[in-house]
Amino acid sequence: MPVRPVVVPMNLALLALYPASWFAPLAHAGILPFFSGNEITIIGGVQDLWEADAALAILVAVFAVVIPYGKTLFLAAVHFRLAGTRALGLIEIIAKLSMADVFLIALYIVMVKGIGFGHVASAWGLWLFTGCVLASIWAGFETRRKLAEWT
Repeated sequence: MPVRPVVVPMNLALLALYPASWFAPLAHAGILPFFSGNEITIIGGVQDLWEADAALAILVAVFAVVIPYGKTLFLAAVHFRLAGTRALGLIEIIAKLSMADVFLIALYIVMVKGIGFGHVASAWGLWLFTGCVLASIWAGFETRRKLAEWT
């Protein structure tokens, strides 16, 4: 199943870019309730949440780390014919869930700005993580589209 020449290498690049986005600064802040320091990262946020609410920390880790990375691995398996095309249905479900973390971070920034408690500004890591998620969604879409042409 040949897909656009950029899809497979881009999907493989996500295997390195996702972990980088987990440690990149998502937001800079003056005062942040519930978070230590003045910078939020996905991994740092999960660690801080673990102390306050382990269940929420696990939920964030699943949506921000496990699901996006799992989707990328599943898609690579389809590209290299290590998984059947039926895996694309699971990949589509996973893709819908992986954007939830970006929404939660954006919501937190808006809430803190709206109540005037401290100062929060988005950082480059938020854009990196968002770009990874969107690139992954596009790679899945292109793979599904090409598969539909061949069947």
